[in-house]
Amino acid sequence: MAARLSGSPEERAALIRQGAEEGVAEAQAVLGQMLLDMGKGAEGFAWFNKAAAQGHLMALNMVGRCYDLGWGVAVDKVRAAECFRIAAERGLEWGMYNYATALTLGEGLTEDKAAALAWFEKAAAMGNAKAINYIGSFHEDGWVVAKDMEKAAGFYRLAAEGGDFRGAFNHARMMAGTGRMEEAREWIGRCFETATPGFAEKARAFLAASPWPELRGC
Repeated sequence: MAARLSGSPEERAALIRQGAEEGVAEAQAVLGQMLLDMGKGAEGFAWFNKAAAQGHLMALNMVGRCYDLGWGVAVDKVRAAECFRIAAERGLEWGMYNYATALTLGEGLTEDKAAALAWFEKAAAMGNAKAINYIGSFHEDGWVVAKDMEKAAGFYRLAAEGGDFRGAFNHARMMAGTGRMEEAREWIGRCFETATPGFAEKARAFLAASPWPELRGC
């Protein structure tokens, strides 16, 4: 098995597909992701469903993501939230994060920021950097908890150090706000290394309109 997995990408893909077709849930989930990455959303969605039907939690979470973002299927926020809820309740940290996000935004279910924070905290306790960043936003904006910029900055730092690009950008904002421009530039650079194109565009627009000329053009 190790020898076959160490072969060419084509050989590995063939092995994964073979496992998927033989009913191996993990192989089905991996094949779903491979197909999704190739732009074959409908095929990926179908394989995620096969794996989810066998109780594969990450595949169930990905079914939710497909419904959430319209990958290979029509957008259905209600079904997305339900997939996230089940995955969260069964202990998947990414399910917790996605369910908490849905609760925060009121997408597919009734908005409930208090419940959202509780789920973010559960995911954060498992090391989920994106959840940690979101907790920072709760403290910065005063959602559910009292507004506390010091706590927000602490969560953003942890999220940044955990590899979350949004956390890195928010940490940079906090650094800039206290005049630590060199550190801010460093964290903005780290943010852009992994940020999605959409987030990078918004971040650059924010910096262009910011009171920190040293950070414009980063």
